Amino acid sequence: MLQENWTTVKEFILVGFPGLNPKYYGLVAALFFLVYVTTVVGNSILVVLFVKEHSLQKPMYGIMFSLALSDIGFSTVALPKIIAKYWFDDETIPVYACLMQMKLVHYFATVTSFILMLMALDRYLAICNPLRYPVLMTNRITLALNIFAWVSSFMFNLFNLIEGSRTPFCGPNRIVQCYCDQASVFKLSCVTTTYQNLVAFSLAMVALLGPLTFIVYSYTHIIVSVMKVTSMGSRWRTFSTCSTQLCIIGIYYLPRCGVYVSNLLGVVFVPDIRIALILFYSLFPPFINPFIYCFRNKEINHVLNHWVKKFRGVRQQENYNLI
Repeated sequence: MLQENWTTVKEFILVGFPGLNPKYYGLVAALFFLVYVTTVVGNSILVVLFVKEHSLQKPMYGIMFSLALSDIGFSTVALPKIIAKYWFDDETIPVYACLMQMKLVHYFATVTSFILMLMALDRYLAICNPLRYPVLMTNRITLALNIFAWVSSFMFNLFNLIEGSRTPFCGPNRIVQCYCDQASVFKLSCVTTTYQNLVAFSLAMVALLGPLTFIVYSYTHIIVSVMKVTSMGSRWRTFSTCSTQLCIIGIYYLPRCGVYVSNLLGVVFVPDIRIALILFYSLFPPFINPFIYCFRNKEINHVLNHWVKKFRGVRQQENYNLI
């Protein structure tokens, strides 16, 4: 009897913030749109800088280039639908489109986690093994590591892709979230999903805690190595070389870990606060990363300023020719 109802659900309804007053829908849509445009434009500028500027074609910037692509991908997958909901009242999403969004959201999140691990590896080798760094972290090796991060992330999400494609949904069909995420979608399955949830949760923890464990290990050794340096000036210069990455890693992992620890401790959030926390640690890192790159990294800041001055010079010359 249950099987007859498995095909009744053809689309889901994205609820978004369940407690949000409709008069604020336009404001929320505008905020999401601003976040999306800023994220895509900012990270796209970095991608162009990394591709065009020869001085930035180094292993560390190759990893940052990969992170910028992942940030663009995640925001493009997660945000347009919720913007359409709040701006155009387009709240329905076909089941197959929702499942695809769910896979891509988790895929890009996994890619980002592995890329942050590569960042930590780069700084670990540069500071703790400086003599071997030019041999161990060449552009070719960095490319291979980036490819590994993107391919292995797909393998981590392969289980969810297979299980989601054959999971039946017979109602309800309301997703209390701003995009289709794994936890919200699997709750709507017709069948018992204990096995699915357990395996999916285990894979997510490996994808998150595995890189985080290596990151903590790497920066622990970095701090120990730096503290052995007698000169305070040398210590500061060494710390400054990895401060940008520490900011990015902290913004990405700390809120996530806080939410996971709260769940383990049984702390229950009201839906609106829970959704806001998830959106913060999902959307804020891609949004803020370009600003961190530009303000905290001297090389990127120098190249960007050079491009701006060059562009202004060209415009001034064009205006002068018109006169």
